[in-house]
Amino acid sequence: MSKIQWKGSTLLGPIPPTMVTCGTMEHPNVLTVAWTGILNTIPPKTYISLRPERFSYDLVKESGEFVINLTTRQLVRAADFCGVRSGRELDKFALTGLHPAPAFQLSCPLLEESPVNLECKVTDIVHLGSHDMFLADIVAVDVEEELLDQNGKLCLDRCQLAAFAHGEYFALGERLGTFGFSVRKKPKGKASRPKRRKK
Repeated sequence: MSKIQWKGSTLLGPIPPTMVTCGTMEHPNVLTVAWTGILNTIPPKTYISLRPERFSYDLVKESGEFVINLTTRQLVRAADFCGVRSGRELDKFALTGLHPAPAFQLSCPLLEESPVNLECKVTDIVHLGSHDMFLADIVAVDVEEELLDQNGKLCLDRCQLAAFAHGEYFALGERLGTFGFSVRKKPKGKASRPKRRKK
């Protein structure tokens, strides 16, 4: 395999085009954030990285709260709009038809149309360069009841979640395996039989 080398950049994909809500119920704002991820399990920690000049930066910094809302196939157009337009100039909720809803543990809103919401409280701010990283504890996760099976298991595949890679949006598709499938032992008595040769 032949490769060429480029200088270091942010070329990692796919990444989640999450919609982050902040502000208050009276003055809500929503922006699209791809610089996010999971940092720790116990306690559950996440982050978002924002440019200081973004309208939402001061909202998050002053309140110490935000909600990460997962983006579905149906929300991609709104997510794109919220990533290229500023809440300083217009009401993105009104223009996209989205609705803020009260969070359970925070004073900032969550996104009603998103099937999964991560309520977050900021613990630290790390200055990195072009962006500042807001480290946060995930204090609550709100899940649409329709995503649970009869045993209460979360079926995230029902969401039709979106992904973002190198300037393009994609819908998650075919399942290729489950966590740990590469080392999972086959149940006893289920050994595969050798195939018969065709005569």
